Amino acid sequence: MKCSIETPNNPTAENREAVRTRLADFNARSGYPVDMESVAVLLHDDQGETIGGLWGQTSFGWLYVEFLIVPKNLQGRDYGSALMDEAERIGRERGCAGSWLTTFSFQARDFYEKRGYQLFGNLDNSPGDNVRFFLRKQL
Repeated sequence: MKCSIETPNNPTAENREAVRTRLADFNARSGYPVDMESVAVLLHDDQGETIGGLWGQTSFGWLYVEFLIVPKNLQGRDYGSALMDEAERIGRERGCAGSWLTTFSFQARDFYEKRGYQLFGNLDNSPGDNVRFFLRKQL
């Protein structure tokens, strides 16, 4: 069989799914079936509009917090903690051993460390002179 390599300028959802499906099949054959479930904890204003929240997923026994945003005018009022508490509760309910996330030097590392998250890695120059931090917490 002869193969070729392509680098599309605008990769599609179908491209992603083709790769993801093959990896999921390999993982399942290796004894680790896909168990990915989304986690959404939303922050609404009094009109019901989503103005912030948390988005993540649970898989392979861990909660991954992909996004967390609280509007600037609401920060310091424990909304971030409430969003994280609920996501961590969901993670524990789904049997997760821990939670992990990334944050940047211009974001909220202190917030997560106050919640018991510990640094397990960093990536310099991400972007520019910033640092991307990788943090985890046992649940």
